[in-house]
Amino acid sequence: MTEKNILLKIAYDGSGFHGWQRQAEGTRTVQGVLEEKLERLLGVPVSIEGTSRTDAGVHALRQCATMRGTFGIPTDRIPPAINNQLDDIAVLSAEEKEEGFHARFSCVGKTYLYKFAVRPMVSVFMRNYACLLAERLNTAKITEAAKRLTGTHDFASFQAAGGTPRETTVRTIFALNVREGTGTDPAENSYDTFEVEVTGDGFLYNMVRIIAGTLSAVGAGILEPEEMDTILGAKDRAAAGPTAPPQGLYLKEVYFDKEALGNKDI
Repeated sequence: MTEKNILLKIAYDGSGFHGWQRQAEGTRTVQGVLEEKLERLLGVPVSIEGTSRTDAGVHALRQCATMRGTFGIPTDRIPPAINNQLDDIAVLSAEEKEEGFHARFSCVGKTYLYKFAVRPMVSVFMRNYACLLAERLNTAKITEAAKRLTGTHDFASFQAAGGTPRETTVRTIFALNVREGTGTDPAENSYDTFEVEVTGDGFLYNMVRIIAGTLSAVGAGILEPEEMDTILGAKDRAAAGPTAPPQGLYLKEVYFDKEALGNKDI
């Protein structure tokens, strides 16, 4: 049998995991659970490499990971076979890729979604899937602030300590969209929603959560939209707003095609 290089597309509810990355034995992570289940299914040791090392509590609508090996099962049969062993993870698809393709190093950009829910009484059902707000935010001000963050900037002020050191903190945000809506929880309580969707060529440690927290501070009147220029110029984490909690964050899309990424308007 020929060795295969397989790209997996994966969704997961991050509530029950200590993040994506494999950790010490006894610590439940997405990568650890998937490798264990895949080894049982395929009958050989499996190591998967994800595009994004999402933190504890963070969700994924479409995470990507690659694995290499000689596997007896047809590639297109892996998702239905492995999903029978999973509950809060789903393998959406499996596709053979060319030699040299890598889920992390071949990635040219990502889209993240951050969700807020406005109504504290729904916390029983929404607490793991959105940042809960007691009052509505001023989305007009948030939209104005978001425009100032779009484009190529040094995002040092939006980087938390503790991440992998980067050669540069300059990143390009291709699109930063703000949306309002409504929702209903399982108890049929209605609530307002507020979402921030950001697409970029790469993100610093906790960058999206800090952007979401800073924009929420603008919407609450704590910061003004024009202060985004000052925050960017400071290149100091202390200048930006709070880090929004992990449960509101979703990895929505991973891009391996620069043309597809380029369709996001700056």
